[in-house]
Amino acid sequence: MSANPQQPDAKDAKGNVKQVLRRPRWGRLQLSASPLHARHASMRQYGVHMSTLYSDLALAEPLKRAVADMGYETMTPIQAQAIPVVLAGQDVMGAAQTGTGKTAAFSLPLLQRLMKHETASVSPARHPVRALVLLPTRELAVQVADQVKQYAKYTQLRSAVVFGGMDMKPQTAELRQGVEVLVATPGRLLDHIEAKTAVLNQVEYVVLDEADRMLDIGFLPDLQRILSHLPKSRTTLLFSATFSPEIKRLAESYLHDPITIEVARPNATASTVDQHFYLLDDEDKRRAIRQVLKDKELRQAFVFCNSKLGTARLARALERDGLKTTALHGDKSQDERLKSLEAFKQGEVDLLVATDVAARGLDIKDVPAVFNYDVPFNPEDYVHRIGRTGRAGASGLAVTLVTRGDQRLMGELEKLLKTKIELEHLEFEGERPHGRANDGRRRWQGEETGDSRDDARRARGERRGTTPRGAPSAPADPFFNQPYTAEASAEQAPPAWDTPQRPRAGRSANIKPKRAVAALFKAPEPSTEPAS
Repeated sequence: MSANPQQPDAKDAKGNVKQVLRRPRWGRLQLSASPLHARHASMRQYGVHMSTLYSDLALAEPLKRAVADMGYETMTPIQAQAIPVVLAGQDVMGAAQTGTGKTAAFSLPLLQRLMKHETASVSPARHPVRALVLLPTRELAVQVADQVKQYAKYTQLRSAVVFGGMDMKPQTAELRQGVEVLVATPGRLLDHIEAKTAVLNQVEYVVLDEADRMLDIGFLPDLQRILSHLPKSRTTLLFSATFSPEIKRLAESYLHDPITIEVARPNATASTVDQHFYLLDDEDKRRAIRQVLKDKELRQAFVFCNSKLGTARLARALERDGLKTTALHGDKSQDERLKSLEAFKQGEVDLLVATDVAARGLDIKDVPAVFNYDVPFNPEDYVHRIGRTGRAGASGLAVTLVTRGDQRLMGELEKLLKTKIELEHLEFEGERPHGRANDGRRRWQGEETGDSRDDARRARGERRGTTPRGAPSAPADPFFNQPYTAEASAEQAPPAWDTPQRPRAGRSANIKPKRAVAALFKAPEPSTEPAS
């Protein structure tokens, strides 16, 4: 079967069908049946031998030096398949698990293709924007820009990053000096386009990283406006960990005859991550986090929530529990978010509580665990969340705290992962409650009053304020057991308040005397002794 219906299959001297590269409009990189080494021959059609070593790539010497300085020797599967295709100038849709090196898969071939424009001139006109990388979050934009600078540090190619939440003036000054590679978030890039500080009429390559979120309905209008300023003839690359059928249909209008490269099953999670789902109540979630941290002896972890308010509240609560915690969400300023990330990278805090703003592409090494405090509303976000651990082949732990109200979300997650999720029960260590807890039966359990005599009472089975069983009772006073008897004189004498009072001497007869009122205690009699 031939790749082109009009061309017959080529055969070698032994009569075997040679390897022929087929490029369907929407499909994987498909190769027809052939001898084992024929796959390598098909990659040579793009001018690159199929190899897993960076040293075998047709990269310029400055790029190879930069890769060697970063300690990279062997390519990941997405890099080994995508780099040769991008070097050939083809549109690509790359689907790979998070943490498999998608950034290098598009950065290195783009820089190699731009080496022909390398110049030592200081004129901004000689450094127009030729490659545009769009990302959904500020943190991811900063991370990708740092990696691009490291790859290009031995070249004359310039790069810059622009994102919201910061002053535009420093970004404008950098853009006016001229850059070949521009890394940006959509909102701030539109601000620079309107201010005419970003000119995109010479862009040759466009990269949409985390493409499923970029092409989501919230980013679609901004993307359409940005793409309208770009030349029609360009190479477009889409890379993400997840691709839904709806996203593929939307991306069809942006890519020309693309090659889809999938190195794993779509929406698959990394096999190096140990996943656990614990069924518990809402009030036990914080206790579960502390229990797992203690049992697994974890130093650091991500904790993901669904809302900004919930993130802030959980961070404060965990801080009160004695854990060094910082929060990362959209309501924080860019400076606060960068400081939180830096503190977590330096190991100054134990937990980074974040919304899904941090779930996309952040590459922080040696994070051993991820906690899903809330089951994500969007099941694709689960793949990105747990992708923060187990990166670059390392092992990791992902713990999801599930309540009985999460049945619908768990059903959607099972549908995405195409597997049945088994819910586990977490055994908590017996902890004595702090303070006294009322059990509703008018007595107190677990008294913690600080009184040393309480322990002795508890050992004898007594309660505070009660008489021990078997102890002799004090004799009762007989006076208090007698019935009430009125005095005889009191029965004959009228009440004091009914006795008519005579007007005092020296007081006018028109003044009505005060009526006597019964009182519990008798007022003292006025003294009649003359003053000495």
